[in-house]
Amino acid sequence: MVRLTMDLIAKNASHKNRSEEDFGQYLQKITHLNLSDKNIDSIGDLSFCKNLRVLYLYDNQINQMQNLDFASNITHLYLQNNRISSIENLSSLKRLEKLYLGGNYITVVEGLDKVGELRELHIESQHLPLGEKLLFDPVSLNSLAKSLSVLNISSNNIDELEELAVLENLSYLKAVDNRLKHMKDLEGVLKKWTKLRRIDLTGNPICQKPKYRDRIIVESQTLESLDGKEIQEMERRFLMNWKASRDARKKSNERMTDEHAACVQF
Repeated sequence: MVRLTMDLIAKNASHKNRSEEDFGQYLQKITHLNLSDKNIDSIGDLSFCKNLRVLYLYDNQINQMQNLDFASNITHLYLQNNRISSIENLSSLKRLEKLYLGGNYITVVEGLDKVGELRELHIESQHLPLGEKLLFDPVSLNSLAKSLSVLNISSNNIDELEELAVLENLSYLKAVDNRLKHMKDLEGVLKKWTKLRRIDLTGNPICQKPKYRDRIIVESQTLESLDGKEIQEMERRFLMNWKASRDARKKSNERMTDEHAACVQF
């Protein structure tokens, strides 16, 4: 296996210098580092790379998030398709905006309570134990409530979204191929996601419910795209008018029933 060290960076650097001094200066200036698919199993000392903004480490064999204390300037961290089982050691990444962890072995979304500026979290397709679903730590969710706008939780056996309702600035949720099946639960969280623009629930049992699309469009006034299909304003107006007409008929019928009951009693 391979450990991520300065020597490995030197071997893969496009910047070829003869002197160690020049290479040291190069490391201090570097902002993007791509070491994807290098069979790396652990992260070593990268403290020289103080100006690193974007770190690509996807498609490796990394099993632990470690030695990232130096990375106070990182905004994008790509760790998909590794062997990570726990989200940890991110407290120093104060500027982290996008975190990619798809295709790992994570069972609980936690350890994000110190990452105050995270805007995107991609944690799809975890290798979960048979019969289990991805869980969410309330402390981390509350910490992300105001910052997170994009969340990808596809293919994680998720059967309800209620605990995610605290994410008040969510604009895009991708939750395809899960186990969502109750319309009332979904309608409940849609009322709280007042900035939601896109949602993709393709491959969930809920998609087979009668008038599934109509009910979601009526419930969320901000939604612009559902399951990859744009919502036309004419479509929303028609459905809103239909709902208003239906509600009016229901109230009228209830009033007539009450009046009839009053007459019978009299």
